[in-house]
Amino acid sequence: MMTRVLGVHGIWKYRYFAGNGWSPDAAAEAISVDWSTWLASSAVDLRVAYYAHLLHPATPHGGAEDDPETLTPTAQAMLIDWVEQLIDEPVLAHGARTAWARQAADWVSQHFGVATRRFVLAFCREVDTYLSDPARRATVRDTVAAAVEGHRASVVIAHSMGSVVAYEALWAHPEHLVDLLITVGSPLALPKVVFDRLIPAPVGGQGSRPPGVARWVNVADIGDVVAIPRGGVCRRFTGVDADLDVMIGENSFHSIRRYLNCPELRELLNGGSDYVTPSAG
Repeated sequence: MMTRVLGVHGIWKYRYFAGNGWSPDAAAEAISVDWSTWLASSAVDLRVAYYAHLLHPATPHGGAEDDPETLTPTAQAMLIDWVEQLIDEPVLAHGARTAWARQAADWVSQHFGVATRRFVLAFCREVDTYLSDPARRATVRDTVAAAVEGHRASVVIAHSMGSVVAYEALWAHPEHLVDLLITVGSPLALPKVVFDRLIPAPVGGQGSRPPGVARWVNVADIGDVVAIPRGGVCRRFTGVDADLDVMIGENSFHSIRRYLNCPELRELLNGGSDYVTPSAG
């Protein structure tokens, strides 16, 4: 008996495409090998749905990745809203939007370091591309839905931005029945940045578990700057069975490698708390 697991990756995964002959199938194979290695479970048949190449054209190269002025206006607004969530008050209130965005990026650098600044700007670019471009959004969503069906997945592990894609894909295809959705490092509850732009739109300030999903567990490192506000997924979405706080590493608070290695996620995949019903392999 093997548990069929589909992974849905987050941002910064274009390298799998560029490094594997510009083939999405080869990129999917390569990232699946990495996830399987990090998970290191002989009881799991894991594949990863690959979609990074579908969003890449909106991502600039080189030093521009560190410059908030290269963000679109909606991505700049996303950056500002995100930092105000971290600060927990609207302090970026003077000057043009571009100046606010630079203040926000500088604040991230000062409090979390240059690497986190680069990550946050990349996140805003890719998530904004997904949310702002209806055609690409539909294509990415359908790619993930097709992978759920093709792999006959009973469990979906969706990381970071991938949790947004997986949520929308499972809502768009309620015929795909999934025993367990595990969201890790998820920004689903981020107000304005993500939550208020979801499809389907929240009703009365609440989202809900996709109808084809039997159980939903959210996992977040206590220092993950993407998974904010703390406890937000459980508060903002009905049908979340558990919202687990974990510690995956002070300097790796958003790493999928560390999430796949954390004891809480492994326990879920091993049938802990009756969250997983293995499917025939």
